[in-house]
Amino acid sequence: MVTSSCLLYTLKTLGARDENEDSHVSEFLSCSRADAAFAGAATINAAPAKRQRSHQEQAVDVGGKGMEEEEREVPKVHTEQATAHLKEEPEEGVQEWADKNPIEEQSGNERNSDNWEETQHQPKEKDTVEFTEFGGGTDDFNNVAHAKPLCDTTFGKYDICELSGDARARGGAAASVTLVSPRAPPREWTIKPYSRKYLDGLKSVTVRSVPFAEHAPPCTTRTNAAAMVIHLGGFTGNYWHDFADVLVPLFVGARRFNGDVQLLVVNLLPFWVEKYRKIFDRITRHEIVDFDKDDGGVVRCYPHVVVGYGSRKEFTIDPAADDTGGDNLTMLDFTEFLRQAYSLPRRRPIKLSSAISRRRPRMMIFERTGSRRFMNLHEVVAAAEAAGFAVTVAGRQPRASYEELAREVNSFDAMVGVHGAGLTNCVYLPTGAVLVQVVPYGRLEGIARADFGDPARDMGLRYLEYAVAADESSLMDVFGKDHPIVRDPVAVHMSGWGNVAEWYLGKQDVRINIDRFRSVLKQAMHLLQ
Repeated sequence: MVTSSCLLYTLKTLGARDENEDSHVSEFLSCSRADAAFAGAATINAAPAKRQRSHQEQAVDVGGKGMEEEEREVPKVHTEQATAHLKEEPEEGVQEWADKNPIEEQSGNERNSDNWEETQHQPKEKDTVEFTEFGGGTDDFNNVAHAKPLCDTTFGKYDICELSGDARARGGAAASVTLVSPRAPPREWTIKPYSRKYLDGLKSVTVRSVPFAEHAPPCTTRTNAAAMVIHLGGFTGNYWHDFADVLVPLFVGARRFNGDVQLLVVNLLPFWVEKYRKIFDRITRHEIVDFDKDDGGVVRCYPHVVVGYGSRKEFTIDPAADDTGGDNLTMLDFTEFLRQAYSLPRRRPIKLSSAISRRRPRMMIFERTGSRRFMNLHEVVAAAEAAGFAVTVAGRQPRASYEELAREVNSFDAMVGVHGAGLTNCVYLPTGAVLVQVVPYGRLEGIARADFGDPARDMGLRYLEYAVAADESSLMDVFGKDHPIVRDPVAVHMSGWGNVAEWYLGKQDVRINIDRFRSVLKQAMHLLQ
């Protein structure tokens, strides 16, 4: 069960609709003050009269294992070839998990550990000097105190370090990256190179700057490419988090190098990288290094190293806030990147107003296997077909490969699904296609828009939303209309994220009001004109 914690998006569900705040609606706040203030607001009885179908959000344990550091003979310096690729076999016990149908949900969009948003408002430990430049230091060798630090740790969600010049990376249990430069003041940082640094169980990498080469480990390999040190821990393995926490931030950070970047990966998951092999092959043309095992005296030297990665908003790119190396990237660039990676043929959906188009627009409807299922799926399908769509229900047939899934999704003009990780597949829809998100009951509109609504619009999709009413929810059957879970969702939110996740996301199914849903289908058809 998810630990109790309040949500910033709760404020949005209480009526606030400031567009500038929408990007933060799904971030988590510490609950101590809110719990005290609302302790008497409502009593949530989590024991229904009728026995419920059990549901527990699956957590994929991808924590890394430390390696004991060993003293070994320093190998001779050599220049690396840039053509090799990771060829490790998937580990036993994880291949079955990796082969799951990606249409099916694996776990929810949980971001409920220590709240990163709150840390932005806490006093920061001030540097002892004033900095004016970033990463490259200053040309005044007698005034190095005026060089800005290599690492930016001011954002509560993730840290980024940029080392330009003589950068030396050493892996293993005590991984470090050292910049040798008289222009950078001697300093040291402890960095968790993951897009959600506030999570527990992440490994750290030490980043430091030293003025003289004698203070840094000697190079054993030199590569003219850049390097990125990234972590594949946290929520990696949940389909939505694969994109929101890894693939989109990695695109943001690495695209500027045009493939000439080597990935030094903490907690490398070979089977996971293999699943997204087509994407990684376009990110880098160099060998992917298992940084945990890269010990034994190996010191890799690069002219430029980036430690850490992340994106300011969820599952999207904010060109005004994300550092894309001056490329001004957007989610349209990311979806085009995916189309090239998987050789997807369709860039635009059907245009019904075209005289040459006589086929019916194709609609994919996701059938979930856990919670948030359509209880009247056959009626939803019939209504969509009556509206003029050729409907396919996804999730019933396994696919031979992930590439096959991407190509199948690209063949559709519209997608419908209840809020959940399966909607992540919208990244493969052609630009201009329609995404219909069915939002479960319980004041979840804020998180639904942040997780999929805003990203869909940024991808150039036509986004529609259907909010489930109380009488369409299975919770009404279980608790009755007078129970706080049904009568007062605001109080449930105030009682803690645990109750929200357990009942509104984990133990709720939906029975769509077809009469009300027809208007959404009509809008979807109109948007394809």
